[in-house]
Amino acid sequence: MAEVNVKILNSIINDGDRILIDKIDDSYLSDALGRIKGHADVVLFPVNVDEVSKIMRYAWENQIPVTPRGAGTNLVGSTVPVEGGIVLDLTRMNQIIEFDEETMTATVEAGVVLADFQEYVEAKGCFYPPDPGEKTATIGGNISTNAGGMRAVKYGVTRDYVRGLEVVLANGEILWVGSKNVKDASGLSLKNLIVGSEGTLAIITKCILKIIPKPEVTLSVLLPYRDVKTAIPGVLTIIKENANPTAIEFIERDVIKLGEDYTGLSFPYPKAGAYILMTFDGRSLELEGNVERVKKSAIKQGALDVLILDSEELLMNVWKIRGCFVKAVEAVSEQEPVDLVVPVNKIVEFISYVSEYEKKSGMRMIRFGHAGDGNIHLCMVRGNRSDDKWEKELQEHLNAIYQKAFLLGGLTSGEHGIGLSKRIFYLKETAPQNLELMRQMKRAFDEREILNRHKTYLA
Repeated sequence: MAEVNVKILNSIINDGDRILIDKIDDSYLSDALGRIKGHADVVLFPVNVDEVSKIMRYAWENQIPVTPRGAGTNLVGSTVPVEGGIVLDLTRMNQIIEFDEETMTATVEAGVVLADFQEYVEAKGCFYPPDPGEKTATIGGNISTNAGGMRAVKYGVTRDYVRGLEVVLANGEILWVGSKNVKDASGLSLKNLIVGSEGTLAIITKCILKIIPKPEVTLSVLLPYRDVKTAIPGVLTIIKENANPTAIEFIERDVIKLGEDYTGLSFPYPKAGAYILMTFDGRSLELEGNVERVKKSAIKQGALDVLILDSEELLMNVWKIRGCFVKAVEAVSEQEPVDLVVPVNKIVEFISYVSEYEKKSGMRMIRFGHAGDGNIHLCMVRGNRSDDKWEKELQEHLNAIYQKAFLLGGLTSGEHGIGLSKRIFYLKETAPQNLELMRQMKRAFDEREILNRHKTYLA
């Protein structure tokens, strides 16, 4: 690897405020947790695709590693620069370029913040459904990890809303993959290879996104249960009833208590052991019928009550508590967040295993998640363990938890991605033939392997 020539990079950027060389803040060298830290020779802030192209061409010619990043909200080390080189921060490429009502698409730069984009389209009477928990993430980052969120059970994930991408390849070449067209059976889908690739194949610079009409009404319903073993089977029945919920969350009472302590708010029906929190959206008459079906089904399946969250204050409090769990755990202790998936009919078995394993291991494991799609979030809590004990026990317990998920037909990640921190488990679970095909694709896109090295499937 050649040394980074700052003079050449200055000639490309031509703006001292968009180049960091000395005293690079740790936030540019890590992820949202800040525990895995890399190093970089320079951080660059391009403002257009031509600058990205020239930077990549320079890096390609000199075999300099490049780590692309958006807002850095990832939790698995995806934006950690492992081998130095260039960190390419795309947050200043943040323009909404076009809103096309005729094709129901919007074209945006990769650095547009999710919350800003959702607010923009909703002001126009439209809706962008992907809704991961971290709303300050960028659209490019969401696409790079194929972010999901609570609304995935009805609307799908980020991939389902990406029509086209402008990308810069490792050698600096600019190309478009996908388009505004609804259908595309024209060859291999390069667009879908890039979605979820965590910056290992290309730099995303612009995105054509599908938008839909804004739902008329939104309504949330809370179902308290004796315990999670009673609650989850009720979810499967609700799904079969075709009540079409937007979100289905399962939460145990001890997790709610953490959220209450963190926010200072109160959750309804405190005597329950577990809850199912559901959202419905659509037309008023449609919602009335769906909620009525849920009421009847839930009571039959053991729900202690059916609470319609029709007070704005109550609704805000409930969702604020639900949205703070990872931060609430972090406020108590260092923790390792895990987001794995199991088939929906295996959720109870997996949660039961985790509960028993928690008692046996002595490590607290906070659990909640998206009951409608099997995406389970675990927070492995450090407590007062020493550095050595934490590192040893964490790896031991993670191995056991992932192994159980794999035995049930589950996968390493539902929405956080693989990055650095999940590589060991992902590589263990994925067939060698699959990994080799992925590495061949990597070499086809980036023969010199300069983009986001040592991440996900990379050796």
